[in-house]
Amino acid sequence: MGWHYRRSLASRVTLLATIAVGLSLAFVALGAYATVRMQMQSRFDESLTERAQKVVEGGALDRITGTRYEVPSWALGAADVRIIFINTLGQARSADSGPGFELSRAELAVAAGSREQMIRTVIADNGTHFRVVTVPTSTPGEALMLAQSQEPQLKVLRQLGLVMFLFGAAGVVASALAGWGVARNGLRPVRRLTTNVEEIARTGEPAPLAIEGADEIARLGRAFNQMLEALDASRERQRRLVADASHELRTPLTSLRTNLDLLAQADHAGGLAPQARAELLADVRAQIEELTTLVGDLMELARDEPPALSLEQLELGEVVDRALARVRRRAPASPEEALRFDVDLEPWWVEGDSGALERAVANLLDNAVKWSPPGGTVTVRLSDGRLTVDDQGPGIDADDLPHVFERFYRADESRSMPGSGLGLAIVRQVAERHGGSVTAGAAPDGGARLALVVPGQAWQDGAELAEVMERTPRAAAQPSTATRRTLLTRRSGP
Repeated sequence: MGWHYRRSLASRVTLLATIAVGLSLAFVALGAYATVRMQMQSRFDESLTERAQKVVEGGALDRITGTRYEVPSWALGAADVRIIFINTLGQARSADSGPGFELSRAELAVAAGSREQMIRTVIADNGTHFRVVTVPTSTPGEALMLAQSQEPQLKVLRQLGLVMFLFGAAGVVASALAGWGVARNGLRPVRRLTTNVEEIARTGEPAPLAIEGADEIARLGRAFNQMLEALDASRERQRRLVADASHELRTPLTSLRTNLDLLAQADHAGGLAPQARAELLADVRAQIEELTTLVGDLMELARDEPPALSLEQLELGEVVDRALARVRRRAPASPEEALRFDVDLEPWWVEGDSGALERAVANLLDNAVKWSPPGGTVTVRLSDGRLTVDDQGPGIDADDLPHVFERFYRADESRSMPGSGLGLAIVRQVAERHGGSVTAGAAPDGGARLALVVPGQAWQDGAELAEVMERTPRAAAQPSTATRRTLLTRRSGP
């Protein structure tokens, strides 16, 4: 069937429509022909049998001629009827000189009286088809045969078959033309869609298609437009990734090259002072760390399938403590620029990947540190599984809010600042993989608020907490200092 699928869709529709109509007409014609043939045969047999019975029962032959062997065919009202008398010895006498045909055992059985009647089709010596009925006469050992030619009936059937064939052929041709017309008109939107798609493939410009109607072709067009929108958005993200990655990679690489050149020139000139050399090496180390972080973010988000989570029972407050420690080490150390962290953590036990959650929380804190002014305060709250991080920066523009957690997205204001624009996308990925969510909005005191929600459960009494700690790994079950303080506070309450 490979040749069938190499044809055009219009020709296939036309061919299938023609075959379907042709088969339907063939079945209808065969049914009509068989019905007419059976009806004609049945009436022919009934008429011939009735005439033979009347002749035998009424004694019409003796009243007409007095002898049964000299009755002409017209005496029965039909010139094409032959009259034949047979006996049990197989002897046959006829009143005419028509073509002969062989007798069968069935006719002899009727003459012997062991069978009431026999009717069958016989082909005479000259090839003529006769319908023969045999009935017993009043004389023992003798039977009457009436044979009538079927040629008029066969002629009618041949004419009927010819008429049906001609009309069927005309119907097939008409169905082929109709199928071609329907295929051409019905597939016009498909041809238009194909032309537009080929144009898009040739030019590379994903222009949306014009959609008309609400049929399947329109649904296909709308789905294709949605695919074009997704493709255009993907291309835009790729362009943004290339622009951001080239900028972010160029900056640390240029700094690294400059610092290494300075070190090489200083070594040729006798070397740098120990303090200057230490500062230069620290700068190189920071640039390498920034470059490593950027490459790691790109590799993690570029994977089609993220690595499997290593799940364990852990206390989210401890994860936040570890992330805070990492962020404090990277934060500005001068008293004028140092940031304050206002932290209040309540216990919240989750089943998750400690490393992935710590990285997500660290990205939230890094984002707050980046946008907070020198000497500002970053507020961190964990309550009922909801971790909120508030900064004192300019906040997030309303146009940027829907895109904050998209991959490779960076607001115009952030393009001159360090970072890859991938940190918050990693936060959303980690939250979704833990069955949670992350949102962005405005903080009550100004700035931006980022909230991470992870499903879990809080324990308010020491016995229940101890039971959980016994069932979980020791490293993951030890509450942080801040969390312990919160637990003690809650226990001392009413």
